[in-house]
Amino acid sequence: MNYTKQVKLGRISTSRIEIRDILKAWVAVSIAFGIVLSTSFPDFFQKFIIAALTVGIGFLLHELGHKLVAQKYGCFAEFRSFDNMLVLAIAMSFFGFVFAAPGAVMISGRVNTRKNGIISAAGPLVNLGLALAFLPLFLISSKFFHMLALYGFVINSWLALFNMIPVWMFDGRKIWKWNKAAYFAMAAAALSFMLLRRYLA
Repeated sequence: MNYTKQVKLGRISTSRIEIRDILKAWVAVSIAFGIVLSTSFPDFFQKFIIAALTVGIGFLLHELGHKLVAQKYGCFAEFRSFDNMLVLAIAMSFFGFVFAAPGAVMISGRVNTRKNGIISAAGPLVNLGLALAFLPLFLISSKFFHMLALYGFVINSWLALFNMIPVWMFDGRKIWKWNKAAYFAMAAAALSFMLLRRYLA
């Protein structure tokens, strides 16, 4: 069985190995944050579901945002999980905190500064969109949905802001090199979302 063979899902090119790595990273990140958020073993299952629908989706759709734009520009782009980091994230969660680097989209192809900036911007923009998408859940009269809305909004806002750091391999560095106006607009939006968090609890 050829796990690296490219298959089409609509306009998206993927492979069995990418699908496997996406599922692996999603489950591992959800377990890690579920452990951190839970207060008891029975509570873990609810927090695992919340983590899967907020943190897991936030991390993975961020990476898939990069993938879709890169493929639009004709690049090869596939997600690969960082297995050692996934194990570390779960191990650290038992100490009450998580440093999660579940994986990244590996991109190869000819891109200039502009295209690289736009590819990089796709990730934080996905997180900002997800943060807004969670807000209507506050209207549902349910403790579970209120928790889902709060975690979904805060975590995706934080992911967007964190990735706007303009150094090293962060998205913010590539966006800054491409378009400083776009950088400031996205960073300001992410910061505003984080400040709004205090009014939602």
